[in-house]
Amino acid sequence: MTDGPLIVQSDKTLLLEVDHELAGNARQAIAPFAELERAPEHVHTYRITPLALWNARAAGHDAEQVVDALVSFSRYAVPQPLLVDIVDTMGRYGRLQLVKHPAHGLCLISLDRAVLAEVLRHKKIAPMLGARVDDDTVIVHPSERGHIKQMLLKIGWPAEDLAGYVDGEAHDIGLDYTEGKWHLRDYQEMAADSFWAGGSGVVVLPCGAGKTMVGAAAMAKAKATTLILVTNTVAGRQWRRELLARTTLTEEEIGEYSGERKEIRPVTIATYQVITRKSKGEYKHLELFDSRDWGLVIYDEVHLL
Repeated sequence: MTDGPLIVQSDKTLLLEVDHELAGNARQAIAPFAELERAPEHVHTYRITPLALWNARAAGHDAEQVVDALVSFSRYAVPQPLLVDIVDTMGRYGRLQLVKHPAHGLCLISLDRAVLAEVLRHKKIAPMLGARVDDDTVIVHPSERGHIKQMLLKIGWPAEDLAGYVDGEAHDIGLDYTEGKWHLRDYQEMAADSFWAGGSGVVVLPCGAGKTMVGAAAMAKAKATTLILVTNTVAGRQWRRELLARTTLTEEEIGEYSGERKEIRPVTIATYQVITRKSKGEYKHLELFDSRDWGLVIYDEVHLL
């Protein structure tokens, strides 16, 4: 028992005493694996979820680090069943892997045959799979890559996706600092670097922190045709203005795909409403995703996706 700032409860909630002198250190230690639920003035509530633990594992953290963080900062003894559950949950990540097989394309491989056997028996997952290559490998239909990852999450066996991405159509895009009136802030550059290093991801920043600039920086790294999905035409035109002001893109290179215009250019800004509009039972505008070999897709306000 210590005088730590954290109270760890058996229901997987963490209570952080904000005014404690070690609160900042504790917050930094639990941030990779605990989700903030409530933040009143004096005590913040976090929750440990399987998804948060698997995300931590994907980012390179192991169960020993999680257990050490809880034990080090907890005011009282951490419930033993909770620690056992954390070790078991994080141990599930990576026993299944999605890989690009040189002969068979996208495949699901298993480091634990019992887990693969369980997956193959699942009624909703089996139709997404193709032929069995060997005892540890089964072919996955490429169009089911996202669906199978979601289903594996639901049944508690998250797949480590090592298949990578295919390079899209190249298009030269750079950041324009010529007037010297702006520059990427350190955290914006870090966000863009982290996104690019992972190959994909979600950038989370407060309102007004310049997420559009992070998007522009990612585009400059990709140097490829880019599809940007936004909430409405107002947001889309704001993106257009920022890209024209901050990058080497010209007006002719940026298209608007909305209810008013249907322009498809090297950088195309479309609205969610148009993409998801159904006509005679068909989502005709979903063809926009196949209209070019996009090298980068940016989803603005992705929580609304």
